[in-house]
Amino acid sequence: MQQIHCLVVEYEKNRREFILSNPIYSIGSDPKCDICLISQFVSRRHATLVQLPYEDGSYYYRIMDGNLKGKPSANGLLINGHKLQAHDLQNEDVIIFGPGIQAGYAVRATN
Repeated sequence: MQQIHCLVVEYEKNRREFILSNPIYSIGSDPKCDICLISQFVSRRHATLVQLPYEDGSYYYRIMDGNLKGKPSANGLLINGHKLQAHDLQNEDVIIFGPGIQAGYAVRATN
């Protein structure tokens, strides 16, 4: 059974779903980001998603504050109510990038 990893972003009455399959995603207000969030509360390079393998061949995503070079975002990440620098995402995790900007992480099974 395969899995589909999704990031559902909600802000300013918008809702966008991103199917995750790439090894790395940049998230931020910079238009060059893979997942672009236009908001004054989102840093240009706010967060990074990195795909990591399990021993069985499946994978999961880790979200990290800031960019891959280690530069943190201005506002940080609030994940399930906790301010964290990095987190291994699990189904139904909620990520808050700033006031009114959040994302839900979902893992769905497929046949």
